[in-house]
Amino acid sequence: MLEPQSYNVSSVDVAGAHWMRNTFPGVSSQPTMDTQWNQWSNQILMIFDAHRQRFEVPHEHVSSLNSHPSSPISNTLEITQKPFGLIVRRKENKKVLFDTTMAPLVFEDQYLQLSAKLPSHNIYGLGEHVHKQYRHDTNWKTWPIFTRDAFPNGGTHNLYGHYPFFLCLEDESGKSFGVFLMNSNAMEVILQPAPAVTYRTIGGVLDFYILFGDTPEQVVQEFLELIGRPVIPPYWSLGFQLSRWDYGSLNEVKKTVERNRAVGIPYDIQYTDIDYMEDKKDFTYDKIKFKELPQFYDYLHEKGQRYILILDPAVATSKRAGNIPYESYDRGTEKNAWVTESDGKTPLLGEVWPGETVFPDYTSQNCIDWWVDEYDRFSKEIKHDALWIDMNEVANFKKGSNKGCADNNLNYPPYTPKILDEVMFSKTLCMDAKQAWGNHYDVHSLYGYSMVLATEKALQRVFGGNRTLMLTRSSFPGVGKYSGHWLGDNAANWNDIKWAIPGMLEFGLFGVPYIGADICGFFDDSSEELCRRWMQVGAFYPFSRNHNAQGYKPQDPAVFGAGSTLVESSKHYLMIRYTLLPYLYTLFYKAHTTGETVLRPVMHEFYSDSSTWVVDRQFLWGKYLLITPVLDPGVDKVWAYIPDAVWYNYETMERVAERRQHVEMYLPADKLGLHIRGGAILPTQTPEVTTTYSRRNPMGLIIALDDNNQAAGELFWDDGDTRETVKTGNYIHYKFSVIYGVLTMQMTHNGYGDPDNIKFEDITVLGVPQTPSSVSVTHVSDGNSVTIVPDTNIQYNAAKKVMFLRGLSLTLGESYLVQWELEVDEYQRFDCHPEDHADEAKCKARGCIWEQSSLERVPWCFYPKDYGYMVTATEETNSGMTINISRNKKYRSSGRPESPDIDTLRVEIHYHSSDMLQFKITDPNTDRYEVPVPLSVPAAPETNESKRLYEVQVTTNPFGIQVVRKSTGTKIWDSSVPGFTFSDMFIQVSTRLSSEFVYGFGETEHPTFKHNLNYHTWGMFSKDQPPGYKKNCYGVHPFYMGLETTADAHGVLLLNSNAMDVTFQPTPALTYRTLGGILDFYMVLGPTPEMVVQQYTLLIGRPVLPAYWSLGFQLCRYGYSNDQEISDLYNDMRVAGIPYDVQYADIDYMDRQLDFVLDPEFAGLPALVERMRAEGMRFIFILDPAISGNETRPYPAFDRGQAADVFIKWPKNISDEIVWGKVWPDYPNVTVDESLDWDTQVELYRAYTAFPDFFRNTTADWWKQEIKDFYQTCMKFDGLWIDMNEPASFVHGTVGGKCLGDPLLENPPYMPPLDSKDLGLNHKTICMNSEQILSNGKKVRHYDVHNLYGWSHTKPTYDALLAVTGKRGIVVTRSTYPSSGIWSGHWLGDNAARWDQLYKSIIGMMEFSLFGIPYTGADICGFFYTAEYEMCLRWMQLGAFYPYSRNHNGKGSPRQDPVAWDSKFSVVSRDVLNIRYTLLPYLYTLMFEAHTKGSTVVRPLLHEFVNDKNTWDVYKQFLWGPALLITPALDQGARHVDGYVPDARWYDFHTAKDVGVRGQMVNMPTPLDHINLHIRGGYIIPWQKPENNTFYSRKNPLGLIVALSDNGTAQGSVFWDDGEGIDTVQKGNYMLASFEAQSSTLNSRVEHNSLAAADRLTLGVVKVWGVGGGTITVVHLTDAAGTVHLLTPQHNLDTQELIIDATAKSVRVDQQFSLKWRTTI
Repeated sequence: MLEPQSYNVSSVDVAGAHWMRNTFPGVSSQPTMDTQWNQWSNQILMIFDAHRQRFEVPHEHVSSLNSHPSSPISNTLEITQKPFGLIVRRKENKKVLFDTTMAPLVFEDQYLQLSAKLPSHNIYGLGEHVHKQYRHDTNWKTWPIFTRDAFPNGGTHNLYGHYPFFLCLEDESGKSFGVFLMNSNAMEVILQPAPAVTYRTIGGVLDFYILFGDTPEQVVQEFLELIGRPVIPPYWSLGFQLSRWDYGSLNEVKKTVERNRAVGIPYDIQYTDIDYMEDKKDFTYDKIKFKELPQFYDYLHEKGQRYILILDPAVATSKRAGNIPYESYDRGTEKNAWVTESDGKTPLLGEVWPGETVFPDYTSQNCIDWWVDEYDRFSKEIKHDALWIDMNEVANFKKGSNKGCADNNLNYPPYTPKILDEVMFSKTLCMDAKQAWGNHYDVHSLYGYSMVLATEKALQRVFGGNRTLMLTRSSFPGVGKYSGHWLGDNAANWNDIKWAIPGMLEFGLFGVPYIGADICGFFDDSSEELCRRWMQVGAFYPFSRNHNAQGYKPQDPAVFGAGSTLVESSKHYLMIRYTLLPYLYTLFYKAHTTGETVLRPVMHEFYSDSSTWVVDRQFLWGKYLLITPVLDPGVDKVWAYIPDAVWYNYETMERVAERRQHVEMYLPADKLGLHIRGGAILPTQTPEVTTTYSRRNPMGLIIALDDNNQAAGELFWDDGDTRETVKTGNYIHYKFSVIYGVLTMQMTHNGYGDPDNIKFEDITVLGVPQTPSSVSVTHVSDGNSVTIVPDTNIQYNAAKKVMFLRGLSLTLGESYLVQWELEVDEYQRFDCHPEDHADEAKCKARGCIWEQSSLERVPWCFYPKDYGYMVTATEETNSGMTINISRNKKYRSSGRPESPDIDTLRVEIHYHSSDMLQFKITDPNTDRYEVPVPLSVPAAPETNESKRLYEVQVTTNPFGIQVVRKSTGTKIWDSSVPGFTFSDMFIQVSTRLSSEFVYGFGETEHPTFKHNLNYHTWGMFSKDQPPGYKKNCYGVHPFYMGLETTADAHGVLLLNSNAMDVTFQPTPALTYRTLGGILDFYMVLGPTPEMVVQQYTLLIGRPVLPAYWSLGFQLCRYGYSNDQEISDLYNDMRVAGIPYDVQYADIDYMDRQLDFVLDPEFAGLPALVERMRAEGMRFIFILDPAISGNETRPYPAFDRGQAADVFIKWPKNISDEIVWGKVWPDYPNVTVDESLDWDTQVELYRAYTAFPDFFRNTTADWWKQEIKDFYQTCMKFDGLWIDMNEPASFVHGTVGGKCLGDPLLENPPYMPPLDSKDLGLNHKTICMNSEQILSNGKKVRHYDVHNLYGWSHTKPTYDALLAVTGKRGIVVTRSTYPSSGIWSGHWLGDNAARWDQLYKSIIGMMEFSLFGIPYTGADICGFFYTAEYEMCLRWMQLGAFYPYSRNHNGKGSPRQDPVAWDSKFSVVSRDVLNIRYTLLPYLYTLMFEAHTKGSTVVRPLLHEFVNDKNTWDVYKQFLWGPALLITPALDQGARHVDGYVPDARWYDFHTAKDVGVRGQMVNMPTPLDHINLHIRGGYIIPWQKPENNTFYSRKNPLGLIVALSDNGTAQGSVFWDDGEGIDTVQKGNYMLASFEAQSSTLNSRVEHNSLAAADRLTLGVVKVWGVGGGTITVVHLTDAAGTVHLLTPQHNLDTQELIIDATAKSVRVDQQFSLKWRTTI
């Protein structure tokens, strides 16, 4: 044993943190180390000799180490210096994964040793050996690795393949990593209990690849990305196969074929082993015993079968029979094709099957050419379908050679690993033999690999465009790209049937999914029982072949006798295999395209369950099929593990009761365990005895519903035989999904026309709880035509809960929806007693049904089916309907005596346009309150039925309205359900929903963007209430967007301003309850989510275009002590260089919190504001609506208001007094003791306040005058912030607490689930009986218009701002209602400094995008409580991408502005805000599009990728418009973020690189100073160099980011005006330019131009991303005058970014220009 030596690092940090070079002196070899970090998942560590070339594996797929790696490694790799060691950590949690400091590194010429401590005993892989268990035993086990022709008999010796790769599962989180040592020399790997691993190899370099994954499956995908993903085998190769060594003659082969045909065994492939050859010589056949072999191919093909033959590498030197030349040998000798002795000339001679042999050197091009030529010649003589290559370890029956081997350090190295026989050349070649790649010592284990590469070329020559198949015995990482493998020469015993499973699972890790063992065993005679059990499990080997050896009894199934249990059992499970071949084939497609495993360990799917870590007597096909075989003699019960999921018995179709536990599974002689996982959709095909015939048969689906009654799956289909169909696109791909009883069969790619016109005929659905009432099929590819499936084609097994749909005839290659309606009685219940404390007596008193349920939250009191109203008369025109309805008086009143039912109602349905309709339900006999918010409906209705996207149907008893989308047949509204109630103070209506995907309703804090439909109720009533779960907050938005299962979208507005709630239930259904007014619904039909918002904002009013400066960063806090504090903050921000446009003053600037009165502590504020504005800054101050009425000195705001009668009063018949409340203003001449409790402070110190009635025109005039006076006499400002306008009051109802008038208005008969509902509607606001007067003079109760107070406050404020300042400015309001966005933006209220508020702010912004208020954001770092450093920093990063970006916190909390922390915080804030400012031209353009088209700015991913259902539930990422994807870190300690990358080309904003992934979750590195930003290919983003504020940044040239799509195109636009002028769009005072890139040319087009000269932009730097690899040296810029300017670009070949600086040319953006670039070849 060599003496270990320690090494010290002599130099580090060469070329910065990206790579390090370290030299270790004082040894015979001086090792050097390179390290590299791959962006997503891989760490590469290479230790080599910098002074002497050593052997490195010449892998055909793995590229050499890059000296310019893609990202820093310092977060992952630590290098210790004395002694040298490597510590590899997981970046996100710093967990140590691979620590070599536990033992010294040894790096001698022929002995390299490295040890590493591991974090877990869960180690899988290393090979090729027989591992008796899948998870390694770490109790000092030594595993030699060196390819060897040896028997897989359970010893620890080395076998055929060479795989120094293992996977380590760290813990229950699933986080895993893989370690691959790219070294082909003989080695041994020792596993010890630490746990730790030691490598000892006797040559080459230490070239480690460490692959990180969040799951074991991800690690495999990373490994296969490195070494090459597997080939898709031909479809027929997935059929069952028969072989044996030494049939004796072709007649015996045919007898075998015929007897298995006769008993009906599904069977595709017949083999011949070496006995077909003449004297076992390659490229010959025995012309006596196999005389008719040239015709055998046709004999098999006549019955749809295939023929595979074998070739070995060793070539005989002897002549052929009859002493004729053996031409294959002669030609090889002529081409110098053989491995030579150490002299490099003399062919090395050995002995294999034909006697004395030479050995082809497949690393030599001469040999490859010879091999291809010989195979081509032979294939013309003996036709066959595929090739099996054997004995390529390489095997030699002599030790080294016929001469023996020389005594030298190659044949007898200083150290020999614990390989079989412990002699290097045992059963192989001398180690000093020469090959083109090097000494056999180095390349021995690559022999099979090199033979595979050569054979692939031969197969390409012979089969051309046909895929064919290769099967190899010896292998090395990467062979799976071309070949399959079998587990070698096993034996017919019960051990080998068991050990085959870990072997197959390991080859799944190694990237060779086409894997199997010789069924029934190769050596020895198999018993009937063993062979029967092996045929059962072998039916689920990916490579399913029965094969045995010379001299043993035949073991093909038919030999056991027709009708035998073995034959019948084999047929049964092979028929199941053939039924499921479309699923298996799809798994191979997934392996080929993503690297997923086919035969999968249970642990890969259920890693959080430690019981699965050792499961290796069961396995999965993909995610969904669990196979549990019998592997022991004489048993019919198996101790099996049922993982934690829903499972169905494949054969009985029944749901299994157990989960996450071991069970004793009864498996009699003819059975194995087969279970489908809930959530699966498996494509199937009617089986036949060969795939040739089965591929012509109808297809089907097996759907297994999961706990949520959902399922998903895929289908890949091509011709089954042609090469590279994925690459050429000649295939069909489906995505299947089931959600709420709708199967979506979405054809995602159709590049193949199947010649057999295959149909999907039968669909089986497991786990259907109830009998389907109806089934319909929508043919999406045929104009969404709808067909009702006849009852005769529907079967339902109630006992097993299985639905069978027969005879559907759905054409392969087209898209369909299959929808089944279920009568799930308990989910069809509609709650008759939504109040608390329901009981049977109360229920029946309302005429309702009382019936308990075991289902959680299902109502026990529910309406009878005909409860509601009935149609009495209908009048229909081409523009709508008028319907009279009457209450069904068979039932009692609705149960609220104080709210009498209205028995007769009128329904009006208006077809306003092709995509909008209205239905309105009123009391024809009483003038009820209607919302005074004006909406924009078309002047003329859509009377042409064919143009309308919808059809309206009315049900008569109970009355209901059904709105059907004509294109799909989907009912998007269906109120024909029981429970419709219309009483004076309680109105209720329910509707079924088209799906569970519902978004919107507000304002309240929702924990997810998509609503949870499991009986959740949300109250809506505007209130001064900080965000909280189920808390009604500041605004009211009774609008939702629904996504239909077809990916169409619609929106529904209930125009009602009374207190209300909405309840979701799993039916799926929705119930509205409101306390007054009428029902006035508006529905828009989209059909895309973005179009829904555009149509909705067309109805309620397009959003305001904010001033450009208002898109800058803003600072505020409640609690500034004086103006000096603001001045200091401003100065500090300037010094820190942090972009910053707007400073605020909260109520601190007011004297005693009085509107329009400046506090003496802020006497210097007006001058400060003037100074700031002179330096390009802007100022906003706050105004509350409540006006103090207790002043001892004149207070003009109150005095003039009282004189103008602007304040809310009681109804005159009760009192002519003001309704007094209390808010912020203090009494005069008091000192506030803030140590007292809140209620005492309010009582002692707060003044009486009056609330302006902003509905009145006189109030608007008064408000404008007060604002004007303040602006002119006190202080200038640029925008207004209005708060507390719910309206908020610190007393409940009025001072003294006694509201005058009807007490039912304060505490109505039904109280929605509002915050503090037990205290009544007037909690924290004014009395509901207060009187307000609309602009038309109509008197209304505050009860009806409370939710409109903030809305009524907003327009007068906006009008005053424009009139007073003469500029656009911005108004920000707290309370909102539909159409508030016309005049204002909104912040999400008084949030808290908590981590959860980060992601909830994204949900809030996306909801306000739906509500038509795009200028929105949350208080960055939180308003209440103390912000924590990391949270505030992450919030600054997120908030930099709020449209309204303001850091704001509350009184009493420490400062949290960017300069309140440390310099690192300032720098990170500065950097991320610089990105915001860079992109402001894009954001401003989005605001313009919102203003003119109604588009969203903050955009949910589903708006852009609605056909990808993965986006439907994404709420922790968002888009700016269509093109900027923001994926922030939202959790404490997160240094990686899981983000969804939608199916498009995306570029990393920070690096300009194409990220190379799409349509999948990606674990994105997110260090503390980083936010993940991605630009979508196909878009052009305008940008400007950032400055300290927008006054200066607007002066910079305009740059463009041109992010090219896959086909090299992109488009975009820029809107520009003066940034603050009033109505610039309406007046035409703006510039709009569009850009388009294609064919290496960027063209601009000026769509509109009326800019003042001072506002014009010139072209700056254009960055083109994704330009490709060819060098670009010349760019031509052509201006509007036709002048051509020659520009010299910068072209980064690594990132493929082209940077073109046109600044110096002063080309105007408001004039047309073009840029052309060309590639230099």
